[in-house]
Amino acid sequence: MAKEDFVLVSGGAGYIGAHAVKELQQSGRKVIVLDNLVYGHREIAEKVLKAKLVVADTADHAAVEKVFKSNPIGSVMHFAAYTYVGESVQNPSKYYLNNVSGTLSLLDAMVNAGVKKFVFSSTCATYGPPVAVPISETHPQNPINPYGSSKLMVERILADFAVAYGVRYVSFRYFNAAGADPSGLLGEDHTPESHLIPLVLDAAQGKRDAIQIFGTDYPTPDGTCIRDYIHVTDLARAHVMGLEYLEKGGKSDAFNLGTGRGFSVREIIETAKRVTGKPIKTVEQGRREGDPPRLVADSAKAQKILGWTPQYPDPEVIIAHAWKWHQKLKR
Repeated sequence: MAKEDFVLVSGGAGYIGAHAVKELQQSGRKVIVLDNLVYGHREIAEKVLKAKLVVADTADHAAVEKVFKSNPIGSVMHFAAYTYVGESVQNPSKYYLNNVSGTLSLLDAMVNAGVKKFVFSSTCATYGPPVAVPISETHPQNPINPYGSSKLMVERILADFAVAYGVRYVSFRYFNAAGADPSGLLGEDHTPESHLIPLVLDAAQGKRDAIQIFGTDYPTPDGTCIRDYIHVTDLARAHVMGLEYLEKGGKSDAFNLGTGRGFSVREIIETAKRVTGKPIKTVEQGRREGDPPRLVADSAKAQKILGWTPQYPDPEVIIAHAWKWHQKLKR
């Protein structure tokens, strides 16, 4: 990629996308953010990151084509997606239209412009219920909700585009994104919020009465679900390394991103109590349908091929960075 070329980051005003924009900027790259601002934040893109922002939906093919025609773009990093599992079950049309059709629109515009490098934000939800843990990239992909299915469809589209049009891609299947930029510049700000750590921190701040624990009878040491929490900065850094891999001629591939360590819901809550010094009330509920007892990544492939390792694997550090951001958050 020539130095004057831009990286187009779709969804770059959102949580993970914004952290990736910062990492790209720190690596010396120029960035254009494409975001419809449904969940992204204009202020983050324009004022905090000072990135060039194009407000448009990926499904607006004419608008996307215009971005490629108006700017020298060398690669695309694609985060724009709807990501609420429960909502995807209730409204699958919304997810397939946005996550699949929107991505196809973006890919078509990219191919028409002769751009061949694509870094895709996928998910461990493409695997479905684990048949073995830790989960490697060779694990069967049998998603159990439309969100996971929509991401798997895009992975298959990318494989077809690689054969037909010479697109080279990296798909990152990541586990539980968490934390915030260590400097406190960026962080998680979803409405509605569905992730455990910000919900726990809301409870620590008194913004909610208690944190709900869904299921206390799982076959785990303390009876609650175990998940692999990966720092958002580590995720963002991996995306830049994935782009570098493609720039050096790397072949299309998929990689898991996680720490390889799992922590239970109770462990996360207890860690948050230590970090914040606040009491956090819990309310125990029954299991949620579709929640596996344990999801932990095998990320050896990313370590071996990309040279990526998590810099912030400790949940105490992840929560401390999230708490620093959370205290600034006004919502």
